[in-house]
Amino acid sequence: MELIKLGNNTYYIKNVNNIGVFKINQKDVYLIDSGNDSDAGKKVLKLLTENNLNVVGIISTHSHADHIGGNKVIQDRTNAKIYSYGMEIPFINYPILEPTMLYGSNPFKDLQNKFLKAKSSNALNLELPQGLEYFNLKGHSLDMIGLKTNDDVYFLADSLASFDTINKYHIFYLYDLEEYLNTLEYLKTLNGKYYVLSHSELLTDIKDLIELNKKKIEEIINVILTILEKPNTFDELLTNIFNHYNLVLNLNQYVLVGSTIKSYLTYLLNQNKITYLFQDNKMLWKKLVL
Repeated sequence: MELIKLGNNTYYIKNVNNIGVFKINQKDVYLIDSGNDSDAGKKVLKLLTENNLNVVGIISTHSHADHIGGNKVIQDRTNAKIYSYGMEIPFINYPILEPTMLYGSNPFKDLQNKFLKAKSSNALNLELPQGLEYFNLKGHSLDMIGLKTNDDVYFLADSLASFDTINKYHIFYLYDLEEYLNTLEYLKTLNGKYYVLSHSELLTDIKDLIELNKKKIEEIINVILTILEKPNTFDELLTNIFNHYNLVLNLNQYVLVGSTIKSYLTYLLNQNKITYLFQDNKMLWKKLVL
């Protein structure tokens, strides 16, 4: 981990999951997200202590485990208050909701792993210190937010998949495709000095990345429509998509990518591009020919 200064009050901790640090005075800071697990949280505290900084608050941009995994250990050790927005709050307070939503029922033990279920922490309705403002970034999760500091630095959470993610994995997690497309349009209006994404190198311009995200979504839509020229069950569709992109299916990918493909199906159904039917006690999806 490395603490990197971006402005008078704004820093970020460069890590697998980048973490924002905003100073409200010479000693006290708010974190923007907390890392993917307890070990990450402990390392964050150690790094800040070495820099004579004290955590008094955490702003969770959204409730996915890799963003709130350090919440509990940091809150337990510092009494820091945790803040989030809208529907993200109950998922932080009751993290069993995340694998439950992804699985669609009571998640079996293997789905209750640290990648899908963080430890519970106590999150409150969003309150921001002076110098921070928030904006909505729906699509990747139910009510994800981004933050802008008074140093003209934007923390954009998971609102954009990185160049590496798109080139290597192609498909990135989305809860609501229509809202995500709206967020991409909103991101085009931002004009900041730096942009900190959770899983990317620091950027000074996000226009090319926005366009790459949009083009990849259009590509995946075309792949789905091509596959659905012949009726597929959902699992058949998922297998065909993994085969198309030469990806390897595992349990976490089954629920994460599977949930994402369902968001594409919802979008295409609402756009009257596909339909569903029941045949031989199987639910099938197929492309509409108009």
